[in-house]
Amino acid sequence: MPSRFERATRALVRATKRIPGLRRVLLWPAVARPGYWVATACGVVWGGILSRGHLRRSRGVIVASGCPRWAFGRGGTTIGAVYLTSDNHSSRVLDHEAVHRAQWKHYGLAFVPLYFAAGAIATENRFEIAAGLDDGGYE
Repeated sequence: MPSRFERATRALVRATKRIPGLRRVLLWPAVARPGYWVATACGVVWGGILSRGHLRRSRGVIVASGCPRWAFGRGGTTIGAVYLTSDNHSSRVLDHEAVHRAQWKHYGLAFVPLYFAAGAIATENRFEIAAGLDDGGYE
């Protein structure tokens, strides 16, 4: 059963469908791209602090390794172009996270409610499926 948060984000996403042109505006690159940049900047600051400066670039993703486990979900979380993790940064995982980076770039800040509205079960979440469940360690 979906959580209250998931139900709320799904309602929000459905509401945008009822406003003509809103989705087109939100996903317009001139709107989405700055959202991606803001998310990336937040990720760099957050990841830089929590990883104590252990930032590196790999496969188009900025990897902040050594973060405390409370700072991210599951094995890691991508915010914009920044992947926060403790030690889960194999090449397969980074390929998976590179897809999430591209999703952030396409959707901008709209990615947050869209991702949560897609559901907490990774095998049913369209963004996780698109990123590759095997590479993400879900199957």
